[in-house]
Amino acid sequence: MVGRWRLFRHEAGLQAGPPPWSYVLLFALSQLIGFWSVNTFGAVTVWLSNGILAAALLQLHRRPAVMVVTACFTLNLFWNIIRGDPGVFLWLNALMNLCEAALVAMLARRFCGAALDMRRPQRFFRFTLIAAVGVAVVACVGFALAAVLRPMTLTVLLFKMQSFFVVELVGLLLVTPILLLFARSHRFRGLTRAGSMEKVALMTLMTGVTAMVFWQETSPVLFLVFPPMLVIALRLSPTMTAASLMVLAAVSGVATLTGHGPIQLARLTNISGLEGVPAMLSRLGLYNLFLLTAVVTVLPLCTVMSERRRLEARLRARTLIAQEARRRAEDAGAARARFLAMMSHEMRTPLNGVAGFADLLAAREGLDPDAVRQARKIRESSDGLLMLVEDILDFARGDDAIAPEPLDLASVAREAATPSRMAAEAHGVELLIDSRLPEAARFAADRRALRQALHPLIANAVKFTAKGRVVVRLDRAADGVAIRVIDTGPGIPAAALPGLFEVFSQGDASIRRNHSGAGLGLALAARHARRLGGRIEVQSRLDEGSVFTLHLPFARLPDAEIAPAPEEATVNAAVEEGRPPRVLVVDDHPVNREVARIMLEALGCDVVEVCDGVDAVEAAGGAIFDLVLMDVRMPRMDGLEATRRIRGLPGEFGTQAIVAMTADAMPEDVASCLAAGMNAHMAKPISQVGLHQAVARAVSGELPPAQVAAAA
Repeated sequence: MVGRWRLFRHEAGLQAGPPPWSYVLLFALSQLIGFWSVNTFGAVTVWLSNGILAAALLQLHRRPAVMVVTACFTLNLFWNIIRGDPGVFLWLNALMNLCEAALVAMLARRFCGAALDMRRPQRFFRFTLIAAVGVAVVACVGFALAAVLRPMTLTVLLFKMQSFFVVELVGLLLVTPILLLFARSHRFRGLTRAGSMEKVALMTLMTGVTAMVFWQETSPVLFLVFPPMLVIALRLSPTMTAASLMVLAAVSGVATLTGHGPIQLARLTNISGLEGVPAMLSRLGLYNLFLLTAVVTVLPLCTVMSERRRLEARLRARTLIAQEARRRAEDAGAARARFLAMMSHEMRTPLNGVAGFADLLAAREGLDPDAVRQARKIRESSDGLLMLVEDILDFARGDDAIAPEPLDLASVAREAATPSRMAAEAHGVELLIDSRLPEAARFAADRRALRQALHPLIANAVKFTAKGRVVVRLDRAADGVAIRVIDTGPGIPAAALPGLFEVFSQGDASIRRNHSGAGLGLALAARHARRLGGRIEVQSRLDEGSVFTLHLPFARLPDAEIAPAPEEATVNAAVEEGRPPRVLVVDDHPVNREVARIMLEALGCDVVEVCDGVDAVEAAGGAIFDLVLMDVRMPRMDGLEATRRIRGLPGEFGTQAIVAMTADAMPEDVASCLAAGMNAHMAKPISQVGLHQAVARAVSGELPPAQVAAAA
């Protein structure tokens, strides 16, 4: 982030760091240390005052910053007077310090950003370059004036400029970033991995090694200082690392000025023109290079590790948030699944009574033709309501994963067309399946998704076709398979085609429309087509009909072996042999039991009724039934547990055919029924045709085998 050209902190920004008086106190202390160092040793190792002043300008608002600058400038003049600086040099020294701090602060605010966040290594290196530029500019201007006022040789001038540059730069890099890091120490809480004992041990180790290295004059072991400093940078926070650098500078500086340490072992080259320069001043250049190397090595490494720990902590926090969000999403998905299953069950249960009794009324002998027609209308209406319910639940359900299996596509098309056959017969419309695929051909496809894509197309074609026929044609295509639903209906206006597959979209949404519907069918068909990797194309002409083409990229699998079709088993055949099928009806709802009983008795079956799973297990354990029609949701014991109990009965009692007759019709419900040991699943509302097929298959042994191992 790039800031603006501003000397003081913006008034809208929060003031950071210590209070203003502390900067004045630190400045006075640094001046005192410098005065003592010059008087005692004739030199200073590091000039800290300008770094403190720059930090104050960066942290404080205008008013307190002006007060601090004024106080520090006054203190600087005071120490210059005590030091005995003559005339103009008294002012020149103080002005150079002030200008250097102001220039560095202004450049840092402009190019390091208003936040001055030294946790970023690139910002620290940027500040290093800024400090070098600021010190160089002030050194050139200041020493040019000094050379005019007090002439000196070029060699001495360059040496003094070099000494000034290094001392000032090290001071700025040692103090300003450290004070900025201390001002934002709250950002590093909780990021360090070291405990209190480790912190004390590392600081003690660093201090001891530094003292050992710098308070001896026999071995040039300056490199020994870096290992403990690097460990501190890797393990501790930036504030602790900054404190260790200050300790390092204090211990090594005092030792060097008193003539101890590896710096004293350096061999100096005599340079012409610098004979009068004390050897200590020449050696301080090497010492300052050591300090500069320590600062630019340790601080960036520490900030990198701190930033890494901060990012790791943020990643852990976001991971926990993501895991919690995932858990909530899974809970919401499970709640939605439970809600959809419950709604499907609760809506199908009353429809079972409506549709069942309508079928019974329409089949009653001697009934008035108008009454028969009205009963069939009731059945049609219940079928229409059931279709609407299934569409809404299917739309709310979302997309399941595709599970391809070898399929006979013509068989799936017949399944998809079965719910629409009664409506087609009522309209006098012929519904045909025209498969031009080889009879043995098998394709990799998801049965449920394909059926859900085809069913709305066929149902819509039947609903809108008043006369003629609806043909479902299956054929090969360049990209796989093409299934066309062709009708002779009224056609679709061109203006309605673009939004035909949108949710709740209808070709005629006016209050004068002739056909009912919620506008979900085609949207669901398009969605399931996309799930299968295909698409739907529409061609339509008004008053001539429409063609919906379902393009599906199904892969061809090895052909299946076609066995001779067995003779169709019927209930009547069993009755004629003198053994009426025995059927156990298990349902807690009396209306459902009555509907099933009347339909089964009309087929010649011997029916036994029970109202829950406990009675079902008892009945199945006492007699052999050709078929058990098992509801799932029941009091005392549900149908799944009852099935498992029956499968655990000895001998033939445990092998009786069990078919789920339930309003739980979601895919997972079917899977649960089969996993519990049932042979098949039949969703409510039931029909006499469906019951006839179930009983016939049970009597002839054509029901799929039960998953006994799963149920055990």
